[in-house]
Amino acid sequence: MARPVTLYTAQWADLPIETMCQKAKQFGYDGLELCTWGDHINVPKADQAYCDSRRELLNKYDLALYTISTHLDSQCVCDPIDLRHKNIASAHVWGDGDPEGVRQRAAEEMVKTAEVAKRLGVDTVVGFTGSPIWHMLYSFPPVSAEMIEEGYAEFARRWKPILDEYQSLGVKYALEVHPTEIAFDIHTAHLALKALDYHPAFGYNYDPSHLGYQHVDYVRFIYEFADRIFHVHMKDVYWSDVPTGVGVFGGHMEFGDNRRYWNFRSMGRGKIGFENIIRALNDIGYNGPLSVEWEDSGMDREAGAAESCEFVKKVDFAPSNIAFDDAMQKD
Repeated sequence: MARPVTLYTAQWADLPIETMCQKAKQFGYDGLELCTWGDHINVPKADQAYCDSRRELLNKYDLALYTISTHLDSQCVCDPIDLRHKNIASAHVWGDGDPEGVRQRAAEEMVKTAEVAKRLGVDTVVGFTGSPIWHMLYSFPPVSAEMIEEGYAEFARRWKPILDEYQSLGVKYALEVHPTEIAFDIHTAHLALKALDYHPAFGYNYDPSHLGYQHVDYVRFIYEFADRIFHVHMKDVYWSDVPTGVGVFGGHMEFGDNRRYWNFRSMGRGKIGFENIIRALNDIGYNGPLSVEWEDSGMDREAGAAESCEFVKKVDFAPSNIAFDDAMQKD
């Protein structure tokens, strides 16, 4: 049996959750990946009765729930905090805006999110980590190896206590490997795991789009982190074959501007080779959901979500339990 196809609701958080359920069912999805903002999941309000009501609503539309996602508040755990974070953080996490206070409240929110996941009956939370050293990516003024090492040590100091709570609750945390995070390619994903002493509650949300435009081998990533891929986002991206006026860093241009070197696109309309991704996921035995994170600034989102669901269901397939030439054997 092929994997369930779900829709991540982050790009639909302006809609009430029941409207989102209606649309997802209409588009053909098997379930939802609920974000923890808008009307979809409110962490401070999510006691057992609240979580039961969310489950009942999903059941009403025959939609499954495998994970919840906390990409906004999680970014604040380990970042240098500035006014950009005020625009994404929950009001109670932002508080008075004191940077260390924001980070501490964000860490508390991560533990509460794991508790909500448990009440919902799911065992995976997807999100970001933030990074104290992303701003040091381009090494000028010169960045020493010690500065990078200290950045990973700070990440570990802030996230290990959170992950200990996740482990005690039986919930895993899946970092979406992504520029601006502590892990954004294969090498940094290894560094993050090492910094955490390979904490059993920490792994990755695999999203090939964030690797593809960086020219990172997104199929190799699956094999290198076979036991740490806790969740999968299906998202496509296009990049130019010829030099452009704007490079991989984006040139301070808005997403969707076609002068950019790369842009996210609806499934099947970019350059990610999903055939090899599905075969690699089969090789490592990944049986979880394939969650569409639909992002395409140049396309109507309802048309894009519907075609993306159809695309993923078409490209996915279960592995064979026999070799194709077994039937040719006489004995």
